[in-house]
Amino acid sequence: MVIVFALVALLVLSVLVVGNWWMWRRLFRDTTRAPGLVRRVGVVVIAGGWALTIGGLVAERTGAPFWLQQVLAWPGFLWLALAMYLMLGVLAGELVRPLLRRWLERRARAGEAEAVPAPEPEPVPVAAAGPADPPPPSATDTPADSTTPPGGPLATPTRRLFVSRVIAGTAAAAAVGTVGYGTYGVLRGPKVKRVTVPLAKLPRAAHGYRIAVVSDVHLGPVLGRGFAQKVVDTINGTQPDLIAVVGDLVDGSVKDLGPAAAPLAGLRARHGAYFVTGNHEYFSGAEQWIEEVRRLGLRPLENARTELPHFDLAGVNDVAGESEGQGPDFAKALGDRDRARACVLLAHQPVQIHDAVDHGVDLQLSGHTHGGQLWPGNLVAGLANPTLAGLERYGDTQLYVSRGAGAWGPPPRVGAESDITVIELASRQA
Repeated sequence: MVIVFALVALLVLSVLVVGNWWMWRRLFRDTTRAPGLVRRVGVVVIAGGWALTIGGLVAERTGAPFWLQQVLAWPGFLWLALAMYLMLGVLAGELVRPLLRRWLERRARAGEAEAVPAPEPEPVPVAAAGPADPPPPSATDTPADSTTPPGGPLATPTRRLFVSRVIAGTAAAAAVGTVGYGTYGVLRGPKVKRVTVPLAKLPRAAHGYRIAVVSDVHLGPVLGRGFAQKVVDTINGTQPDLIAVVGDLVDGSVKDLGPAAAPLAGLRARHGAYFVTGNHEYFSGAEQWIEEVRRLGLRPLENARTELPHFDLAGVNDVAGESEGQGPDFAKALGDRDRARACVLLAHQPVQIHDAVDHGVDLQLSGHTHGGQLWPGNLVAGLANPTLAGLERYGDTQLYVSRGAGAWGPPPRVGAESDITVIELASRQA
């Protein structure tokens, strides 16, 4: 097993090294005439960016001083996203490069044909032309000492340099613009999404009941107290009947992030706010955070259930808690309930839906996937989760997966806009 892991790690490292070398070549070497300052700057930018990324990840995982985590996180995680889109841009450039060269060559040929008309041959007297006379030079003949490169006048270094600069500039502009806009989208705060979910067992009196679902806030070195306040204000603005925080609230200890999470005390809903753990809580000290959110006024559901006026609300721990003996226990949370009542389950990961189906849950609310967060990451996330985002049905159980309010690692989102979802329950008796 260790050998397999080492081989996979070596393969990943080799791909990264080769990919970054190729990126440096296309963005810096091929866009300059000779070795110099620009190429050296390219080495520093790429190597320095990865050094900051690794430093940020190590600082966060090892519990380094929080100020150091913040210093490394912003540039390091931004570079991680930027490098990914630069590589995608360079890869796309490999497809465009030959097409652009051919287009320029055709334009050059057309321009030369218009600019240099073919000379009209002068009449030669028959008597003056002898077998020993050399033929007149052709307009297409090239002197023996010509300095034209082997590819002809169209394959000049100037044209190759122009093509490389156009492609590199376009790739860089697209990558910077994509990461910049995606980061702005997260920092301005999540948008509200409204979804109506009919439940067969829901009584008529509960028709229109509103549950504000928020997941994956990821308070940490990048997203802090100001972002938490935006989330709280957005949720309160929807005037929900109940608030469900379905995991991955934080990335760090209570000591470091307690002040950032303090705005959560301002959450307001008629039937209160409830919380279940996500996998990142178990990276950050789950027991301490459960006590902290309880102190802030949220009610943790640790494999537990509460009976609300018109339906049951249950919550299970995240599967990451199994390593600490605190994993999900569906029997404890749901085993003895009255199945004639509608049941809404809070469970961080969509993969928990199969247990929910077995226990007769009507609706499971989850997060975890971020909707992929960074395209084309959605392709990978879609393979690892039964539902990537949105509402789907599994037998008699419905699953809703939120894309989440924040971001983990790189701060931008691309193709997976952050959201807070207001689930409006509908009774079929209404």
